[in-house]
Amino acid sequence: MKFINTIKNIWKIEELKNRILVTLGLLLVYRFGAQVVLPGIDASQLANLSSQTEGGILGLLNAFTGGAFSNASVFALGIMPYISASIVVQLMGIAIPYLQKLQKEGESGRRKINQITRWLTIAITLVQGPGYIYNLFSTLPSSAFLLGDTVTFVTASVIILTTGCIFAMWLGEKITDKGIGNGISLLIMVGIIATLPLAFIQEFASRVFESNGGLIMILIELVIWFAIILASVMLVMAVRQIPVQYARRTASGGYEKNVFGSRQYIPLKLNASGVMPIIFAQAIMFIPAAVAGLSDSEAAQGVTAAFSDMFGFWYNVVFALLIIVFTYFYTAITVPTNKMADDLKRSGGFIPGIRPGSETADFLDRIMSQITLPGSVFLAIIAVFPAIVESLLGIQAGWALFFGGTSLLIMVGVAIDTMQQVNSYLLNRHYDGLMKTGKNRKAVA
Repeated sequence: MKFINTIKNIWKIEELKNRILVTLGLLLVYRFGAQVVLPGIDASQLANLSSQTEGGILGLLNAFTGGAFSNASVFALGIMPYISASIVVQLMGIAIPYLQKLQKEGESGRRKINQITRWLTIAITLVQGPGYIYNLFSTLPSSAFLLGDTVTFVTASVIILTTGCIFAMWLGEKITDKGIGNGISLLIMVGIIATLPLAFIQEFASRVFESNGGLIMILIELVIWFAIILASVMLVMAVRQIPVQYARRTASGGYEKNVFGSRQYIPLKLNASGVMPIIFAQAIMFIPAAVAGLSDSEAAQGVTAAFSDMFGFWYNVVFALLIIVFTYFYTAITVPTNKMADDLKRSGGFIPGIRPGSETADFLDRIMSQITLPGSVFLAIIAVFPAIVESLLGIQAGWALFFGGTSLLIMVGVAIDTMQQVNSYLLNRHYDGLMKTGKNRKAVA
């Protein structure tokens, strides 16, 4: 009943209603584009490409694009080149002084960084586009190419793939500006959700109609799936509260307790980096197989096989270790403990028992290091859980991808962020929110 009332309240807020409709409309355009096949390719002969993306790394990439990769769609590359460009720009921001300067220039600097990211996205797409086209040549029968393997077809296809990626990037930015926010993340989430029903239907048919465990196994899988979702929600929302006491300076330069306010808290998230460590690690995991594939030696072929099987033992061991390393790395560059300490000092705040300034920064940095370890290990376990359930329960690869990993964490993280966005609109209008913390708030006269 409360949920229905919340939905009614959403539609009472004109601005929020319009933003939701704009978001749904742009997402519909994105999903429609994922079904449009590249000109010059026979859509009825894509069976081999679909088989290629049933599992492994290409299966994960196909899930991120919502099936556009296996459809040879104009959105086949999805939004992933933009994600790759964003990661590269963030990493370069640590070493390049010019980017560091832009990061400190506020809104104008952010616009310049976004422009650099867009140009880098185009460059990455121009590299990935020919690779995708030549993969089509090696996978599909020659009769599938109505225009043949001419230079004109390759050039036109690369231009269309690049344009499709840029258009998807534009849709994401418009959802962020005109919709409910998190545009790029919503595009990825919608693509992932689009492949979920088919994956479940295939698993259901395998279990029930092929006498492979029956309904009992389906029930067990659903229980495990909901448990993993709950664990992911806990990982995303878990925080460590650091108490802060606000005070005012005395004439002698010390601090006097502020009798007008109560103690407040700094929320430090158990997983401050979100899914970015998994995305970083996933990008790195593409490299060994790609480099080893350039050689015909037996050792290189072994490396290619090991790092092409995302359910393999060594793949997941290296993947988990990279996630732990990148969690520390990304937390270090995104949680500015020095700035937090300076802001506290300027506002007359201090952590009880800790001196303001450098000691506070060291204390916050130590706390972040302590809570990042269990957070990174928990994140790594969830990331490799698809391989665990695939090995122990014999779950099909497509359905196993949703038992943790990047797919599930993106779905959970984006869903929570979107609910918080809607929640803020509702609370500003003094309505009950979607989240548990969104209690009805009375207007102040």
